[in-house]
Amino acid sequence: MTMRNTVAYVVDEAQSAVTDGPVELHFVAIASTRSVDPDAPEELGEAAELLERVEVWVEEDFGEEVPSDVTVETDVLGADRYLFSPGDYADAILAYADEHGIGRIVLDPEYSPGGATPMLRPLEMELARGDAEIEEAPVERRAEGTVLARAASLPKYLAVFGASYLFYMLLSSWKPLDFATGAFTAALVAVLLAPVTFSQQPSLRRVGRQLVRMVIYAPYLLKEIAVANLQIAYVVLHPSLPIDPKVVQLQAAVWGDAPVTTLANSITLTPGTLTISVTDRAFDIHSLTAGSREDLFDGGLERAVRFVFYGREAAAIASPRERGDDGEGQDG
Repeated sequence: MTMRNTVAYVVDEAQSAVTDGPVELHFVAIASTRSVDPDAPEELGEAAELLERVEVWVEEDFGEEVPSDVTVETDVLGADRYLFSPGDYADAILAYADEHGIGRIVLDPEYSPGGATPMLRPLEMELARGDAEIEEAPVERRAEGTVLARAASLPKYLAVFGASYLFYMLLSSWKPLDFATGAFTAALVAVLLAPVTFSQQPSLRRVGRQLVRMVIYAPYLLKEIAVANLQIAYVVLHPSLPIDPKVVQLQAAVWGDAPVTTLANSITLTPGTLTISVTDRAFDIHSLTAGSREDLFDGGLERAVRFVFYGREAAAIASPRERGDDGEGQDG
């Protein structure tokens, strides 16, 4: 772990710079989950524990106590938003840097907020958008690259293998050869994709509950698609063609890769609406008619997706319209 070496390097640099005036050191951890995520208490607690260790390391490197002209601050960033891409992580860091007047950002060479997915290089490129100087800590031990063969755990391999094998068999004729080729194909998929498929360890209990809820969600989504098809058919067949295309933005209370992807795809599958892009919790959506926007901001799909992934209590969160999100947009 190069984190300890990174802290030592930062302290050494601070000791050299303190002769020119007071120095502020800010050590931050980027949250991999939002504070409203059901798994947030555990993950945010781990981030807080890491920062507590950092404070101890700083004191050790300075000696018995931190000099009076050196200020040490710690903080957990990103818990108030959904972070997905390197740009999202960079935005959180740059906003903190601007707020506190930070002119130099030092990164741990092994920092990988995406879990098994390498993110340091793209993160450095995104951070270059700011005014602060960006550098990797020149630690003594060479940073280890991500090794895909070691990045996944047994539960990840089993989960990907099981899903792949089931999908293969659903498309097969269930002949003896299909069982063998299905197992081989599923094993190959698991070896290649298990390291990058999950952002957290799969839980059989949690996934089981979500699959049951997904079975309930599927008919609801089909109903929404059917109703939207009828609405669009009416618009297309109407002599005056009453369309009102606009690009609107939906601030959805969903977090995590799978829920965000499910909601974005559900919106796209429903005729009349098309998800263009997603940033944090902001969904940019092209809507064809005023009716499709009404349905969108009533929050039915959003509540259904929250029910699938977070349970009944999360599904009761206010709809976008109730939260005051009227979807400011522009004509398409």
